[in-house]
Amino acid sequence: MTIAAALAEAQQVIGRFEARVLLRHVLRCDEAWLIAHGDDDLTAAPFAVFGALIARRAAGEPVAYLTGHRELYGREFVVTPAVLIPRPETELLVELALQRLPVGAPCRVLDLGAGSGCIGVTLATERPQAQVTLVDTSEAALEIARANAARWAPANATVLRSDWYTAIAAEHYDLIVSNPPYVADGDPHLAQGDLRFEPQSALVGGADGLDDIRRIVSGAPAHLVPGGWLLFEHGHDQAAACAQMLAAAGFQDITTAPDLAGIPRVSGGRWMRGFHARMPDA
Repeated sequence: MTIAAALAEAQQVIGRFEARVLLRHVLRCDEAWLIAHGDDDLTAAPFAVFGALIARRAAGEPVAYLTGHRELYGREFVVTPAVLIPRPETELLVELALQRLPVGAPCRVLDLGAGSGCIGVTLATERPQAQVTLVDTSEAALEIARANAARWAPANATVLRSDWYTAIAAEHYDLIVSNPPYVADGDPHLAQGDLRFEPQSALVGGADGLDDIRRIVSGAPAHLVPGGWLLFEHGHDQAAACAQMLAAAGFQDITTAPDLAGIPRVSGGRWMRGFHARMPDA
C-alpha cells in the first residue's frame, strides 16, 4: 500500500489531521516529506505500527500520548500518561507571566504542580536570567519535567518534589504560576475525551474543584516578594470564587483574563503588603 493510500484509509477512521500526525511520527518525517512521497510504498513494519496507533486513537487514546510529545509556545515537550497534555489555553498563562517578568534582569519563579514542566520550562527559556523552580508531588511527572528542563533550560530550571509549598521552606519568588487541579469531583467531563486517559490527581480538585487553588492562594503570600505576582489557571465558572479568595488573602491588582474562546481562564493578583516599607528612600 502506498503512503497516500494508507492515509486515505486511516482518515476514514480518525480524521485527516490526526492520521497525518501519526504517520509523520511513525516515519519520523515532516509534512513536506509526506506530501512529496505519497506514491512511495509503506513497508510492512511501519504499516503495522501505523495501524496499531490508528486503532488506539480510535479507542480514544490521546494523540499526544501516542506520539509522546506535544507543542506549547513553539517548543515540543515530552508527555506521557503521567502528566497532563499541554493545551493551547495554557499559553495564556505563559503570556501573562512573561508580561510580569523582567527582560534581561534576574528574577525568581515558582511553578507549582509543574507536571510536564511546559509552563516553567517555557518561562525559563524565554527569560534566561530567571531562576525557575518547578515542583510536583508525582515522581513520574517529575521525571518528565526533568527531561524537558534538560532539553530546553538546563541552566536555569530546577525540578524538585514538593506538595505545593512544603519543600521550599522560606524561599521567596517574584512570580508564582500554576495550572492546578480544578475539575470538581464527579464532573461528567472526566469521563469524556482525553480526560479519560489523563492522571486524575492532576485534574480533580475536590468537591468543588477549588481545594488546591485554596492552598495555592493561602500559601502564596509567605513565598512572594513584595510586589510579586501569583497567576493560576482555573475552570470556566470559577473566576468569581478565585477573585474572592485572592482578595481575602490580601492580594491587590486582582485580574482575570479570558482565553481565545472568551472563557475566563487565568486569575491572579499582586502581593503588595510590605512593598512600601521596603522601598529605598527617595
